[in-house]
Amino acid sequence: MKKTILITLIFSLSISGSFAQKLSVIELEIINKINSQLPQSEALLKKVVNINSGTLNKEGVREVGAIFRKEFDDLGFQTQWISLPDSLNRAGHLVAERKGKQGKKLFLIGHLDTVFEKAMAFAPYSYVNDSTVTGQGVNDMKGGDVVLLAALKALKDNGLLENTNLTAYFTGDEESAGKPTSISRKDFIERAKTCEIALGFETAIGLNTVATARRGSSGWKLNVKGIMGHSSTIFSQQAGYGAIYEAARILNDFRTQLSQEKYLTFNPGLIVGGSEINDNKEAIGKDNIISPRVTVTGDLRFLTETQKENARSKMKEIVAQNLNKTKAEITFQDGIPSMEPTPENEKVLAALNQVSLDLGFGEVKAGDPGSRGAGDISYIAKYLACLDGLGASGRGAHAPNETMQIKEFPKHIQRVALLIYRLTR
Repeated sequence: MKKTILITLIFSLSISGSFAQKLSVIELEIINKINSQLPQSEALLKKVVNINSGTLNKEGVREVGAIFRKEFDDLGFQTQWISLPDSLNRAGHLVAERKGKQGKKLFLIGHLDTVFEKAMAFAPYSYVNDSTVTGQGVNDMKGGDVVLLAALKALKDNGLLENTNLTAYFTGDEESAGKPTSISRKDFIERAKTCEIALGFETAIGLNTVATARRGSSGWKLNVKGIMGHSSTIFSQQAGYGAIYEAARILNDFRTQLSQEKYLTFNPGLIVGGSEINDNKEAIGKDNIISPRVTVTGDLRFLTETQKENARSKMKEIVAQNLNKTKAEITFQDGIPSMEPTPENEKVLAALNQVSLDLGFGEVKAGDPGSRGAGDISYIAKYLACLDGLGASGRGAHAPNETMQIKEFPKHIQRVALLIYRLTR
């Protein structure tokens, strides 16, 4: 608690100089309210981090959801729990809304789940040093959830949420979306379509980088067939090259012909081949038998839909150039769409950058889309302007030693609060 009070004092003093001249009286009041409430904000963060909410721990996800739901209720939002069919094996989503006519209609994105399932070793909220805290999901993304809630609370306490139009949507399965996503993301997408700007509170890469674009993710499966025979006949006209050589040719051609394209990646994650392949993707075979079957599964990541479709077309062309006595087929599975860079996204970044400059935090730029994976915001990116990476700064997301920068925590709250305030005037 003493550390939090010290941080509060530091940031209260930091706005007393020349930077304060760039902020309105109301904005200074927002900053002061955030700083005075930092102990409560950190207490909320500690509380939710200390609840395991791995995606498949539905009870834990719902428990975290109930805590955040009360926070939104206290802020005057109308809240609702969106249940999903039992077949999806997911906890559901938390939605909180305020309906008004002032300013932009904002869609605010968080998630309740983490990658740390209940069976994994538990890591509670704790201090690594005076500037770093650790704990499961502390930056991905319970820190971001609390950044948003703390910002909204400061606005509410200054009477600045009245007549705003805000929808906060905290999904319960971001780390492993329930399939099919046409069901698990249906309500999410439909509500987003009624808004104008989406703000995502995924992990921040420091204070000066956010995401105006994120790559999409899809899957592919390669099935290769050859003629089974004695290994001494391989390469002959009658036996051909076998399925394994054909699979190797295809994968190598993928590498040589497509690997230099910026933002495009295609990873063969699993390969199995032999005389037989069972339902568990296990191969049976011998060294002296030409393999008649190979299966390869992988992912394909892309920045735009055009890039994805062009890559798929090229991969099909490569697959069709079969070696003697082999045959191959590739199929594709859609996953998470990309969040393409757009002029509308850049306008939201410009608004955030101005807030950051006015606060004295420095210029904010768009980060490299290749440095981030796909996220919930990507499902709605084609419908409205989007900006992501507004959550807490941290490192090691998805790793046991995940950390968050506690000294930057107040700055993220301040920046988000002023951004929402300005967008909703």
